[in-house]
Amino acid sequence: MNQRSLYQGRLLRIVTLGCAVLASAACVNPLCANPSRSPEKPIMKEQPLTPKQLAIAPIAANAAIGDMPRLHDALNRGLDAGLSISETKEILVQLYAYAGFPRSLNALSLLMKVAQERAARGIDDAAGREPGPVPSGYALIELGTDNQTRLVGAPVSGPLFEFAPAIDQFLKTHLFGDIFARDNLQWTDRELATVGALAAMAGVESQLESHLKISLNVGLTVEQLRQVAQELEVRGDLQAAERVVAGLEKVQR
Repeated sequence: MNQRSLYQGRLLRIVTLGCAVLASAACVNPLCANPSRSPEKPIMKEQPLTPKQLAIAPIAANAAIGDMPRLHDALNRGLDAGLSISETKEILVQLYAYAGFPRSLNALSLLMKVAQERAARGIDDAAGREPGPVPSGYALIELGTDNQTRLVGAPVSGPLFEFAPAIDQFLKTHLFGDIFARDNLQWTDRELATVGALAAMAGVESQLESHLKISLNVGLTVEQLRQVAQELEVRGDLQAAERVVAGLEKVQR
């Protein structure tokens, strides 16, 4: 063996020994002895909205602007996705607080027709459960105030409510009391409905932004709200989708 071959052999042994030492030093943590164990918690993949949740915003959006043909389709998709009759009614009942009684009443009339059509075709939609009792009097004001604070993340006050205290009382006792105290629809689902309705209506961008913030406060994520925008776009509500995206950009600044 020539001198060059001896040199290369020694160099190879040195490199191999060095790698072994480094590997040994790197495994001082006992977890290294078992590669199946991880020293860190596994990264939890964010859960997308379910088909049932995704069906909520288009129902509210089309009801809010009175697009009855699209609402007819949206109601069928929602019921097919697993919304109960009670939950769907609740979405449309809540809608009146944002879009008015006429839109809500028209939408409820259509839901009644859709339910009858589906029953005639042999589709057995789940009735769902009715809401539990809601307090009255001063207890309702206290509950509504507490609900509003929890939803928003802080007590709500300001010059507008000092200028028109009646609207502050109505918000606390009725919207956040009577409506949000009804327990047959989760707060996250109520916010999906509210975002859908407000996104569909022009000129209420500030209220939409407020409810996007509330949505984040009650456990929805930015990615899930982007899903809402995508679903609205897929269902033909491009402007509503754009308003959700624009609102998210503002609330994230």
